[in-house]
Amino acid sequence: MQEIQYISLSETAVLLSFGNTINDPDHEKLMQVKKIIEHNPFKGFIETVPAYNSLAVYYNPLTVEKKYETIAASVIEQVKIMLQTAHPSINESNSSSIVSIPVCYDEEYGIDLDELSTHLQLSVDEIIQLHTDKVYKIFMIGFTPGFPYMGTVDEKLFTKRKAQPRVQVLAGSVAIAGNQTGIYPLATPGGWNIIGRTSVKIFDQQKKHPFLLKAGDQVEFTSITKKEFEALIGKQIKK
Repeated sequence: MQEIQYISLSETAVLLSFGNTINDPDHEKLMQVKKIIEHNPFKGFIETVPAYNSLAVYYNPLTVEKKYETIAASVIEQVKIMLQTAHPSINESNSSSIVSIPVCYDEEYGIDLDELSTHLQLSVDEIIQLHTDKVYKIFMIGFTPGFPYMGTVDEKLFTKRKAQPRVQVLAGSVAIAGNQTGIYPLATPGGWNIIGRTSVKIFDQQKKHPFLLKAGDQVEFTSITKKEFEALIGKQIKK
């Protein structure tokens, strides 16, 4: 297993760093470590929160067994021992199912497509084809509840965030920025380039389990027509 850097993040958390790059192999190892810790929770363990190349481990300092000089050191040593003695079956990579997200790339919803077409020197159809050709890994959830940071997009689609963020981006908007793609779960300000919209609710606070997606999941986008999109929206309204 790759060498991990252990950092005391606060009085209630330590950070496990897996380097400074964003790539699938390191993130897969990160998710393996997450699974190992969650399968072998130490006394005081609360939760883990994954990011691109780091894993935060949260704990209750009042209930952690202090076996070393500090609570953080005690947590770090327990995690180190845990990873060294992990059962092989737990340390294996998990295959995850692919979540299919229908997207309408019509100009009414893909409001930045024309601008991107000019900037990237690609036709709108080529942008859509490149975006739907890949299966994306969710590296982390953040920014707003349920927002998935996914990568990586085809290098031909690499693009900067907008110089002037919008005051409001509509929920369900599908966007790209840098080498990533994402979906806005809520209507919020945002500076990513909007290329379409989905009818799928990836965050629904009315549900017992409000998040459709989580870090480590895989996502593919399928193109649908404006008519199909509006029919799906209509069904949601009738419910």
